Amino acid sequence: MKSRAAGGRPVPRRSFRRSLGRGSRRFVGGLRVRLVVTFVLVALVSAVTATALAYRDARTAVLQRTQNTAVDDLRERVAAVAAGLDLPPDQRSLSRFAAKVSEGLGARIVVARHQDLSAVSDAYADTEGRITAELRAAVRAGDGARFQRVQWRGDPYLVVGTPVTYADGDRRTSGLEVFMITDLRAERDDTAALLDSVRTGTVPVVVLAALLALLAAGTVLRPVRKLGRATRGLAAGDLGSRVAVRGHDELSDLARTFNETADALQASDTELRAQEAKARRFVADVSHELRTPLAAMTMVATVLEEDADQLPPDAAHAARTVGAETARLSRLVEDLMEISRFDAGAARLNEAPTDLADTVRASLALRGWTDRVTVELRDDVRAVVDRRRVDVIVANLVGNALRHGAPPVTVTLAAPGGDRVTLEVADHGPGLAPEARERVFDRFYKADTARTRDTAEESGRGGGEAGGQGSGLGMAIAWENARLHGGTIEVGQGPQGGAVFTLRLPLRHPEEGDG
Repeated sequence: MKSRAAGGRPVPRRSFRRSLGRGSRRFVGGLRVRLVVTFVLVALVSAVTATALAYRDARTAVLQRTQNTAVDDLRERVAAVAAGLDLPPDQRSLSRFAAKVSEGLGARIVVARHQDLSAVSDAYADTEGRITAELRAAVRAGDGARFQRVQWRGDPYLVVGTPVTYADGDRRTSGLEVFMITDLRAERDDTAALLDSVRTGTVPVVVLAALLALLAAGTVLRPVRKLGRATRGLAAGDLGSRVAVRGHDELSDLARTFNETADALQASDTELRAQEAKARRFVADVSHELRTPLAAMTMVATVLEEDADQLPPDAAHAARTVGAETARLSRLVEDLMEISRFDAGAARLNEAPTDLADTVRASLALRGWTDRVTVELRDDVRAVVDRRRVDVIVANLVGNALRHGAPPVTVTLAAPGGDRVTLEVADHGPGLAPEARERVFDRFYKADTARTRDTAEESGRGGGEAGGQGSGLGMAIAWENARLHGGTIEVGQGPQGGAVFTLRLPLRHPEEGDG
């Protein structure tokens, strides 16, 4: 079933409402997911950034403290022990010197060098891979203590080197160089443990962020869901749908705007309904009031037409023209009254078991179209329909084909299976343009505004119902009658040109009907 717009064209409202509801549900669900993902990503990025900064700062602080302590300790021990060393030293005195310096430095390895002589506090320690050439060159330059962090066999070490200077005023270097090797594995393990602890703490932070995101999403989306339900209700025709306004944030402003829009829409709808009801009453009242004078005019026009042969040519032509136009005006009034009944919802079906093929033949015979139309009618098609309204549909479709199409005009009745019966009316004329096919069932629509109207109506009348040709309402009345039966009328283009109108009615068998 389809509703009709103001102009009478079918509008698929139900599918639009269903798609709107599905789109709204997808929107709300998607927004919740996006909020949660955003919260989690922000928390994760914040935690990772804080972890990286904390690790960097902690590692720098630990290493800086170790470096400063090592440099100060080496300076103090060298200053305390070097005073008793005779220069130039021999191997034995240089070894004693290295051992004495190492005694005050704990487990650190001390290496003393003087020209070609070298002594190590730990005779079993391998120092060649840990004291680099760059550090030796820097110490040899005599610019004070220098240090360097190195990797040796996969472990970190801090190497501090300092030259020994004479105690006189010019601070000349003595050629004695002292290096101290400090193991940094403890510091590495401490910073690694700190990184692990911070990394472990990231998991509960992310979980907590997800929970907070769910709570926040619920708080934010609750009014959005309410607004969505109200919007779907408004789209479904519930103009009284409103949203409770709470607070003074953006969502409350949105809810307030929605309510104002709904109020304006409801007021406009009420006004339009009132105007539409007035218009229907006006058309019905005017049509009713015109019936009496039109009846009198019809009688006078009939008398004039009967005596037209006895009148002068001009008067005879005028009499026939008045008769034709009076008949057309009468049909227009009847069609207006019928449209008014459809608009008011007062049109009712008078259903009875009916042979559809006999109904089509009777409709064509009544209007004198039997010799002008080719029929292909299936004789065993019976259904429960309103015979008078089916006659109106046939009269309008066939009359339209005869008037605006080209012969041959064919009428085909078939029951292709299922629960539908089809009646197809086809002509071999120029057909209808796509824009005309969209509006052919609109009231008072004419595909060609330059087309002259026929004064002698070919459709005639059947069962007290106007054929509809010439009034501009025939196709609209045919569509309304089909809709009243639960059927449709479709218009298309024939394979060899020409317009094809297809009436589809539900095939209710006589045993299913009321009559």
